Amino acid sequence: MGAARSHDHDHDHHHDHAHGVAPNADKKYLTIALLLLLGFMAIEVAVGIAARSLALISDAGHMLTDVGSIGLSLVAMRLATRPASGSYTYGFKRVEILSAQANGVTLVLLSIWFIVEAIRRLLHPPLVDGALVGGIAVVGIGVNLLAVWAMSKANRQSLNVEGSFQHILTDLYAFIATAIAGGIIWWTGWNRVDSIAALIVAGLMLKAGIGLVRESGRVFLEAAPRGLDPAAIAEAIRAVPAVTRLDDLHVWEVTSGMPALSAHIHVQQQIDCHEVRRVVESMLHERFNITHTTLQTDHDGNGNTTSLACVFAASEEHHHA
Repeated sequence: MGAARSHDHDHDHHHDHAHGVAPNADKKYLTIALLLLLGFMAIEVAVGIAARSLALISDAGHMLTDVGSIGLSLVAMRLATRPASGSYTYGFKRVEILSAQANGVTLVLLSIWFIVEAIRRLLHPPLVDGALVGGIAVVGIGVNLLAVWAMSKANRQSLNVEGSFQHILTDLYAFIATAIAGGIIWWTGWNRVDSIAALIVAGLMLKAGIGLVRESGRVFLEAAPRGLDPAAIAEAIRAVPAVTRLDDLHVWEVTSGMPALSAHIHVQQQIDCHEVRRVVESMLHERFNITHTTLQTDHDGNGNTTSLACVFAASEEHHHA
């Protein structure tokens, strides 16, 4: 993870703060949303088949991903609280990102299937019971509003929970489109509008899914978290008095809300490298809210005497701590 270079005379300091991650989302609210959606999904599947409405069935398919998403979120939250042990030095915190990526991929695949099916039905539209479709969709709007309210109370800083929230929010928009389509079919008898509504639902699903895959992919590829500019961080570190050079700067995100940084910092001869390291840590915390840092400090130049003194000072510091 971008650990800085190691020499016999170097000083490696691993500074493990509390991770600064916001508390896990309230499981009670996620469970409420899960039960609401699970109950209504069963009703919607039955009515969708009876009314021959692809819009309703696509809504039900999206709702199935909602249920799976929230269930996966609850499992991921439980796993993420397990302490680090053995070879899993960060614990299971990235399980939440795996959950978010699984939600995104599911949305993308389902949206593609609904787009293909909607195009087929546009060419050969079946008869659709508009009144039944509209009535169920209106009830679905109410159920999803309750689920959105419950999820909005949870901690959306987590990409995992945000993924579940986006699922439900997209489903709310989908029900609105389906309700409008049902009304038009009931009023005009134009059955193709059901397929148009399904295309709208699929488009919303595709947009939300691509967003989740992209954001979770940034975490897996260890890109700098959004809002943190490595160039600005490097400039701020170099501006600290006595810092002469900065090497091997890496900024990444372990999981949502847990940015991490490692760097190799060179300081002027005869300067207390540990004091400089403490100043840098404090600055990173205050200016960039980065609390999980691994900083290697080393005296500038090739003189081993001063660098060894730095190592001995580190030993004394840890001995008295």
